[in-house]
Amino acid sequence: MTPIRTLALAAALAAPLAWSLPAAAQATPSAVAPATEMADGEIRKVSKDTGKLTIKHGPIKSLDMPPMTMVFTIKDPALLDKVAVGDKVRFVAVDQGGQMVVTDIQPAK
Repeated sequence: MTPIRTLALAAALAAPLAWSLPAAAQATPSAVAPATEMADGEIRKVSKDTGKLTIKHGPIKSLDMPPMTMVFTIKDPALLDKVAVGDKVRFVAVDQGGQMVVTDIQPAK
């Protein structure tokens, strides 16, 4: 096969892939963004011995969860030192195999 035909064949095969990349690039940020969206809540209980927090929270859009009070596991036990009962917070929670895990928590402003 001549170099020109090889180049033309490569371009023809690559074109559909190149056209699908912009759509994939657009899908990636939206798939990641909900997991980093912070929810509002109030600390109801801190259990350092079990590594859990009870939080009365507003809607958690990334998990399609309505407002409620529930117990969350904490990803990093050091996060428990940042909060106390009654604190208003903003936090990120993710579903890890059916277990709700707080991955970040900050004081509400």
